[in-house]
Parts: sequence; structure tokens; C-alpha cells
Amino acid sequence: MKQRRHIWIPVVTGLIKKNGKVLLGQRPPGNSLAGQWEFPGGKIELGESPPQALKRELFEELEIEAEIGALRFANTHAYGDRGVLLLFFDVLFWKGEPKASHHSELKWVSPDDIPSMDIPEANRKNLDLIMSSLK
Repeated sequence: MKQRRHIWIPVVTGLIKKNGKVLLGQRPPGNSLAGQWEFPGGKIELGESPPQALKRELFEELEIEAEIGALRFANTHAYGDRGVLLLFFDVLFWKGEPKASHHSELKWVSPDDIPSMDIPEANRKNLDLIMSSLK
């Protein structure tokens, strides 16, 4: 019997840092994981490279023009029978002031506060990697 293949969703995420803090957005009501705090980013569309996807997502979500840096780390997480491939990139600099175009709220937080926040399970699972990437 042939095993059914799982669906994988490639997701790019930006680590946007300023003055020792990192930018998080609160997921809006009506979306999956509503109310949780996440790093800005989103799904890669067909034909995009991961940096191109992150640049587009940051423009759509935050209305900023971002310069995408190095891939800091990649990891996976499963939400039921769907897998998420997470690609975390540094954001080197950006033009414009981030606006909450997609999120309910944006917040600059100290990395030390992230473990106590309501964050998605995929980020909680990767907290050690995230924290070392923010230093």
C-alpha cells in the first residue's frame, strides 16, 4: 500500500533587529494561530527564491523595502499532517517604518522576552536556534 505524501509549506521569516530589539507581529483574528506573536514573513510562491519571497512578504505585511541577508537557519515543524519548512533570514536594513498592514499589532521586543510570549509552536520548538540567531 502506497503511503500518502504529506503536504509541505515553505515559509520564509525575517529577523528584523533594531537597537537590541526584534520586531514581532500579532496574528490577526480569523487567521490560523490568531493572537500569537510571530516573526514577519510568509509562504514562498512558485518561481520565487526564498530571499525574493521574504522581500515581497515584508513589503506586503509591513510596507517596507527590505534588504535580505544570510539564511540563519532552517528547520521543520508539523501541524497535524501538514509540514512547514521554516527558513529564518537576517534582514540587513530596510526603507520605511514598519506598519501593521497584516498583523493586529507590531511590537519591538527584547529577545529575552520572547520565551514568555504566546508564539507559534513551530517557533517555540526552534527557540534555542532563534535566540542564538538574535545575539
